Amino acid sequence: MTDTDTVTDRIRVVVVDDHAVMRAGVVALLTGEPAIEIVGEASDGREGVGLVQRLAPDVALLDLRMPVLDGAAATAEIVALPVATRVLILTTYDTDAEIERAVEAGAVGYLLKDTTREQLADAIRSAARGETVLAPKVAERLVARMRRPEPVALTAREREVLRAVADGLSNAEIGRRLVIGEATVKTHLLRVFAKLDVSDRTRAVVVALERGLLER
Repeated sequence: MTDTDTVTDRIRVVVVDDHAVMRAGVVALLTGEPAIEIVGEASDGREGVGLVQRLAPDVALLDLRMPVLDGAAATAEIVALPVATRVLILTTYDTDAEIERAVEAGAVGYLLKDTTREQLADAIRSAARGETVLAPKVAERLVARMRRPEPVALTAREREVLRAVADGLSNAEIGRRLVIGEATVKTHLLRVFAKLDVSDRTRAVVVALERGLLER
């Protein structure tokens, strides 16, 4: 392999972080990696987007909270550019909201700043290939969030119907109590069943009580 081939095969990276010391530290960490070349630095999201547009690097390494334009907003703009740059977030923040914003904006990876040099270099190589890269803590949070049941909201009328069911009333009796047709009662119950993922009246009441959707 010639020297020209080696340079061509390098992964071109821009580093965007508003903290100069942190940015310099990241650059220093990656300088020793033969397959990675730092081609530019920026101190805020807007400057970072311009840098990506001008240099079309393989990977943009972005901090999340920055002035002018934050990391998530910058990610969305970079992804919309006619370049093949992959965005990798490198931040100290691991809250659900921060992670979701970055992922929804189009970032292929989310790393925390306690990442080692080897982990960072591996992540950049993976990101350049278009692979998803998540810090273990971030992956755990996403999995935990996916496993949590989605919050269910019943309308005021649905709660009234379900309360009447809990009181032991038939559909006809519920209709008379609420001054609505029996067919309407059935429609409300079917919607409640779907929302609570149940198939009968008794189970609907039990689940609603367990989730605090009905007062005991």
